[in-house]
Amino acid sequence: MFFMIFVNDLWSLTGVPEWLEHAAVNEDRMGFSDIIFPLFLFIVGLSIPLAVRTRLKKGTSHWSILKHIILRTVALLTMGFYMVNFEMIYDDAMPINKHFWEILMALAICLIWLDFKGLPSLNRQAQNIIQAIGVLLLIFLAAIYKGGSAEDIVWMRTSWWGILGLIGWAYFLNSIIYLLFQKIWPYLFLVFLLFLFMNIQENGYYEHIPSITFIISASNYALVMAGVLCTCVFLHFRKKEKESHFLKIVLGAGILFIIYGFMLRELFPISKIKATPTWSTLCIGIGYVLYVFFYILVDKLNIYKWADPFKPAGTSTLTCYLMPYFIYPIIILIGFDWPSMMTTGIAGIIKSLLFSFVIILFVGWMEKRGFRLKI
Repeated sequence: MFFMIFVNDLWSLTGVPEWLEHAAVNEDRMGFSDIIFPLFLFIVGLSIPLAVRTRLKKGTSHWSILKHIILRTVALLTMGFYMVNFEMIYDDAMPINKHFWEILMALAICLIWLDFKGLPSLNRQAQNIIQAIGVLLLIFLAAIYKGGSAEDIVWMRTSWWGILGLIGWAYFLNSIIYLLFQKIWPYLFLVFLLFLFMNIQENGYYEHIPSITFIISASNYALVMAGVLCTCVFLHFRKKEKESHFLKIVLGAGILFIIYGFMLRELFPISKIKATPTWSTLCIGIGYVLYVFFYILVDKLNIYKWADPFKPAGTSTLTCYLMPYFIYPIIILIGFDWPSMMTTGIAGIIKSLLFSFVIILFVGWMEKRGFRLKI
């Protein structure tokens, strides 16, 4: 999340090294920015088996878990839907400034998905009123929305669903599949292979076999399932007390996926925008290698104090992600401009790193006072 906020702020800079930025749609490469979102999907996958197992151990029924998965998915899809439509607003046709619309959108999300457990002074009636205001606000924003251009004004569309929408669909399908297969988890490898094949086929490799796309690119599902399998393998070998086997398998898988990714480059370009299988497999490989690195660093060597300042990015992840949707429009509306020396080159990069870190510190400050979002 720290790096996601950072790379999302690079648009405000000039003179940024090419390797840091997103690759263009017609380029055969990926920059640092192009691996952050897929690694986020990988982390989502890592958490799914742990979350489901924890609920099952508490005696939660499968139906209740399914209901929870659906509600979380609806929340992510709703947020992603509004966020992606903000990007396509036609400001001249709007009754309010698009930056006010953005602030109200972020406010509505806060009101609906506020974690009221941290605010015990609010009774159930007050909570319902706050959430109802948030829902009405989203309805109002949808009612006044105008997108597209002067020649073609349109209403809200799903488009590519936005970052949170992609996470929502990938989380939904993988969670349902894990819930069904958690007792026979080795079969998940077959599902993983299916997702990888779907990713290849949606790029038109086999001419006589139709491509199958379930709402979004299969690359998203494959990246999440890669994380699911990593945790399943970890739990399996931890139970057998064969931790070294687990690390060797995951590291080996990571190296093989990176090699496989570069082999695929002869058939497909490396492209995040096109969600090519080359990009997907390289990111899966990077995810596995980084997992082993941090597992050894944190769990084996007990070197983890460095992560304490970043803790709110993990405990209040959604809150951190939402903060820029308040900050950017406010900065624009008040007419604030960074000095040019702070938006160029190394100084600009440091500014964006500090921007991300300050957001995380601020969210941590709010978290201690009971304010955080939860879906």
